[in-house]
Amino acid sequence: MDSSKNNGRIMIIGAGGVATVAAHKCAQVPEVFKEIMVASRTLSKCESIKKDIKDRYGREIHIAQVDADNVPELTRLIESYRPFLVLNLALPYQDLHIMEACLATGVHYIDTANYEPPDEAHFEYSWQWAYNDRFREKGIMAVLGSGFDPGVTNVFAAYAQRHLFDEIHYLDILDCNAGDHGHPFATNFNPEINIREVTQTVRHWQEGRWLKTPPIIEDGSIHFSFDYPVVGKRESYLLYHEELESLVLNIKGLKRARFWMTFSENYLNHLKVLKNVGMTRIDEVDFEGTKIVPIKFLKALLPEPSSLGMRYKGKTVIGNVMTGIKDGRTITRYIYNVCDHEDAFRETGTQAIAYTTGVPAMIGAMMVFTGLWQGAGVFNIEQLEPDGFMDVLNRYGLPWQVVECPPLPDNF
Repeated sequence: MDSSKNNGRIMIIGAGGVATVAAHKCAQVPEVFKEIMVASRTLSKCESIKKDIKDRYGREIHIAQVDADNVPELTRLIESYRPFLVLNLALPYQDLHIMEACLATGVHYIDTANYEPPDEAHFEYSWQWAYNDRFREKGIMAVLGSGFDPGVTNVFAAYAQRHLFDEIHYLDILDCNAGDHGHPFATNFNPEINIREVTQTVRHWQEGRWLKTPPIIEDGSIHFSFDYPVVGKRESYLLYHEELESLVLNIKGLKRARFWMTFSENYLNHLKVLKNVGMTRIDEVDFEGTKIVPIKFLKALLPEPSSLGMRYKGKTVIGNVMTGIKDGRTITRYIYNVCDHEDAFRETGTQAIAYTTGVPAMIGAMMVFTGLWQGAGVFNIEQLEPDGFMDVLNRYGLPWQVVECPPLPDNF
């Protein structure tokens, strides 16, 4: 296939909440996305997305059943549909398989979360960065992390580096979900991925090295109360998040980079109990002669994240607090977005966590489709031109603000 010829076709792999949002947002821009396919292992989910888009916008989309772990099967589907770009909104375990299929077919690639192996609660970009030469030789782009965090927060940093600072020295990404879904315990995206992420050892970047601290549910975890716009003070916990790994390489002059996320006491107490009784284990155990993975069983018991939107109320507030130098002065700026769960549900039938990831996924694809992002190789999103992305955020549901803010301290 000739990736230089834009035929207006996008293939979305996955049919969960994020894919639902991305498909809806693509359907809203027919002048860019002329044809849409949603492909997933579960065809019934694709059928639901297809019906909803038809009902809301009068647009027909294509759907297909595919096993994203099966590279030959996925390659055949891509070859038959001939998309300009594949938008990977499946599980992070499947990133490398989908990248292989894009290489085999000469199609651009975008995802929202970096690869992690299914048998180890560990994620980093090294596996995907290793594909850079192959994508460059093929003349196609792989854009990594076009969600919100990673994604929009990376673009916020790139935009600030270009327009607000001469040098950024301190970067804090703060992710607040101040919503209430009405369930005793639920996760806002895939439970297996979410729980693996928040139970790991925490790392943050300081003075050229990674410092480790305990996981959020263990003694010694670092947290503080931050006064978020609109929603007020929320307890925010230091957490490792993948965008830090690329930002410390691509935002020049960083002396410290941290990621914070809000958790309620109720959520943390449930998570502690689940971990203590072994339900967050990712290794196989024998249950009455059958091998099961406890966290996969737990996933089957918990509410499906895509079902939370109907009861969700409240808002998310996600953004970057950055301190650095501008014209010889030390300044601090806070760039953030506020998203409402009920507004997201009215528009796409999902909650704000899916919305804030699915909208940037569509926008990243739009940047490639319209030629604002061009290149060959593997790119993290902050390496690409930020201004067009920032402009489109305001037009497609995720408006942002820039305000002055006190700098965050080194220690808590």
